[in-house]
Amino acid sequence: MQQINLGIIGTGWCGGIRAIAASRSPLVDQLHIAEVKPDRLQEVAAQTNPAVATTNWEEIVANPDVDAVAVSATPEDLHHPMTKAALEAGKHVLLEKPIALTLDEADELIALAEAKSLKFTIGYSQRFNPKPAMIKRAINQGTLGEVTSILLSRHITRTLGAKISSRTKLSPAAMEATHDLDFAFWCLEPRRPVRVYSQNAWGVRQATHGAPDTQYHVVTMDDGVVVTVGAGMSLPPHYPNASTIWMEVIGTEGAVLADASHRDIVLNTVADGIQFPLSTMPGEYVDHMYEGPMERETIHFVEAVALDRPVMVDPRLARVTMEVYMAADLSAELNQVVELPLSREQMGLALAEAYVDRG
Repeated sequence: MQQINLGIIGTGWCGGIRAIAASRSPLVDQLHIAEVKPDRLQEVAAQTNPAVATTNWEEIVANPDVDAVAVSATPEDLHHPMTKAALEAGKHVLLEKPIALTLDEADELIALAEAKSLKFTIGYSQRFNPKPAMIKRAINQGTLGEVTSILLSRHITRTLGAKISSRTKLSPAAMEATHDLDFAFWCLEPRRPVRVYSQNAWGVRQATHGAPDTQYHVVTMDDGVVVTVGAGMSLPPHYPNASTIWMEVIGTEGAVLADASHRDIVLNTVADGIQFPLSTMPGEYVDHMYEGPMERETIHFVEAVALDRPVMVDPRLARVTMEVYMAADLSAELNQVVELPLSREQMGLALAEAYVDRG
């Protein structure tokens, strides 16, 4: 059996899930973890028994025994320098979304990975959910005929939205809709997006985070297929769900409608009222079991490195998704349609818009 030594940089919510998954895989020999918060580092180390546990991520990158790393650190502006250092050191990399903050950064990482023949993939974990996978299969098998439109709606709670917005100025397009844009473009390959129109809906988050409650997008593909994505971060505080998703794919010969609103399990207690368990996007452990996509995504990356298999998420497609959500932010600001590809001037405007403080 070919084993690898894996490093996890950042063991917060997602990094912690990946560390536990890796520690349980027979394909992982040594696990190395890095986390800047000592208490969290100690907590994850107790769960995973790593060979190395450090507060300095550079120790993992510099270690010649480490074959691959998962970059799960926040805030998101750490993604580029950490990933660049890992690739330069010859490590295969699984990077949480977004791939970068600028298209130039994304291009640099992709070129570096290709020049060194390294596996480089982005954490679009929703590809590993069974319902999106079933939709993808139906499209590939021709069950729906020719796809004409895709509609995706994703909303998360204000609590989770506040957590995300507290660490980054990125929009709902970049932090939520990105999952659905990636899924749609994956389903529609080799089609490519050529036009984007987006609008923001402002509400309770404007005063607290300087950010829209919801962002809607209409994306036209090069053959006329229309992708519509709505992504929001303002479900009421007591909504008993972390994430709710609705998916529709319409074709010339059929349609598939998928409810991923996580209302199939209802827990009702005197103390806490109604709750919908197992409704987080990454998923969660239930004793010895895992419900959700992130564990499988992590093991897929380990298998890709150990067994020399292709990765699921091509970073070049992740770059396409990034360009679309940058165009969406620009469209919402200018209140007009934005054509793709973006010019360098438009890239600069989109980046500036992403960091405007509207508080």
